[in-house]
Amino acid sequence: MAAKKIAASKTAREQDKLIESLRQFIRAKGPNYLADPNVNSIGIGYRKKGGKQTDELTLQFTVDTKAGPDELEALDTSPIPETISVNGFEVATDVLQRSYKPQFLIVSETEPPGRKRRLDPVVPGVSIGHVKVSAGTIGAIVYDKNDGTPYVLSNWHVLHGPDGELGDVVVQPGVHDDNRITQNRLGILTRSHLGMAGDCAVATIEDRRSLPNILELDVAPEELGEPQLGDKVVKSGRTTGVTHGVVRRIETLAQLDYGEGVGLQNIGCFEIEPDSANPPTNGEVSQGGDSGALWMFKASNGRPSNVMAGLHFGGEGRFSTDEHALACLPRSVFEKLDVSLQQPSVEEALVVQGYDPAFLGKRIDTPRLTAAVKEDAVQLNGTDVIPYTHFSLSLNGVRGFAFWVAWNIDGASLKKLPRRGIKFVKDARLPDEAQIGNELYEDNPLDRGHLARRADLLWGAPLEAKKANKDSFHYTNITPQMEDFNQSSKRGVWGRLEDALFAEVEVDDLKVSAFGGPVFQEDDRFYRDVQIPREFWKVLAYVEQGQLKAKAFLLTQNLNQLEALELDEFRVFQVALSEVESRGRFRFPAALRNADTLTVPESLAARAPLENLADIDWR
Repeated sequence: MAAKKIAASKTAREQDKLIESLRQFIRAKGPNYLADPNVNSIGIGYRKKGGKQTDELTLQFTVDTKAGPDELEALDTSPIPETISVNGFEVATDVLQRSYKPQFLIVSETEPPGRKRRLDPVVPGVSIGHVKVSAGTIGAIVYDKNDGTPYVLSNWHVLHGPDGELGDVVVQPGVHDDNRITQNRLGILTRSHLGMAGDCAVATIEDRRSLPNILELDVAPEELGEPQLGDKVVKSGRTTGVTHGVVRRIETLAQLDYGEGVGLQNIGCFEIEPDSANPPTNGEVSQGGDSGALWMFKASNGRPSNVMAGLHFGGEGRFSTDEHALACLPRSVFEKLDVSLQQPSVEEALVVQGYDPAFLGKRIDTPRLTAAVKEDAVQLNGTDVIPYTHFSLSLNGVRGFAFWVAWNIDGASLKKLPRRGIKFVKDARLPDEAQIGNELYEDNPLDRGHLARRADLLWGAPLEAKKANKDSFHYTNITPQMEDFNQSSKRGVWGRLEDALFAEVEVDDLKVSAFGGPVFQEDDRFYRDVQIPREFWKVLAYVEQGQLKAKAFLLTQNLNQLEALELDEFRVFQVALSEVESRGRFRFPAALRNADTLTVPESLAARAPLENLADIDWR
């Protein structure tokens, strides 16, 4: 069947069908056309005649040099046909002379000085850059789709650049605006991409606050949109401030030269021309330094909406007289960087679950219960190791408390989070009758004591720390303890062991793995039909100058007057791991046992208790 010629006027349904066909054609065939050294982009746009836009859809090609048939060979280029067959339709082509460049070159400007200053909180629309890049623009505050970490969004060529790599320092403002790198450090480059999906990157926000509203637009992006021909958009950039535009080409594949070491790159994007109803004051819809700014759709009342149209990354080349801007497609950018405009809730956050055996760089597995007690352990998904955020435990279903809890502490990223409003709860994954709940703790001085200390677990990304905070309040991580020894605020030795370790030892990478739990004895006293443990143990493992070390401690309670719940005495001893194993009826992995070098008298009675933290042997 012969191909149909496209009529100038079509129904809306026909127009949408044609545009979708053209999108697929450009995605499939576009790179082949860009292989021609004279062709620098291909996209969908309306033909213009006499300077006025018609309603004829065309496949638009832009070239560095528009030439006649006899000049093509000298340019090492091929002629573009007048029409191209796409899904049975003959679509007219339109050849335009135009050039492009990434907008990271700095030019003189008169933008408001606030865009180039160090800000706290940081906001979109202001200066930012990699330490080896002059300056660009913060586009938006975005969030890791999995753990909710907040990032700043900008371009690859702003936050990464040809000389950068992941983990490099990012500064706000960019070094062109203020070269005090240490003072202006904002965070580190976390993810980046340069290619078909866009020119994009994100960096962390550290030791500063952030606000989502874009400077001078006073809106925060809340949704991702899909640009269409004729859509009106507005952006707020570091150099030209607020400028207005109209989408004139969509589904565009542009080829830009990113310089030595990177070279030509094909970028999926759309094209924007100045809005004649709101022309830029200096005639420039964008300039160098605007890279990374967000283009936002305009609402019907002409004001900025909360829908993102695109991520600005380029404009016309040096010798081009056609004023325009290029922007990456939002969905492609957000999918490639794995980010979102909305922070996931604590419940939605996907975080690393459970104790990590390889946390210290030297594998330390969880304890293994002995045959005598293994049958008492509660099973979850075929294992007696039950994971939570940053800790795991094994639950004694007969006694209702954990045999042991194993947890990781990242001292470099610890957060301070309140406990206010968090309720103690039973673990819904486990049998209710296997857990001791609030019935034990009502109307008496017994404290709900965390085995894995709450403060130890609050590290990582913000939502990760919040989830660990909440997870720590499961009754499976709780044992009844007298408040005087449980609360570190009472300045007791037991509640301050971890703090003492960080204070006294140069711990490699500030990482510690800890283990703790109660000692179950047959003669433990009953209270409210529950046997109350009167001894507890804790083991701290860490690496110092490359050597794995382990220190063990035992806390002994005397609860002879349990009915009155009066504390007679408690004592903390530093002990060998072997003693903890025998009392707890489990075995530590060999790597941990070998890391314990403490020599102590065999008899507990022959040892002196720790009177203060200075008595601990960390050698």
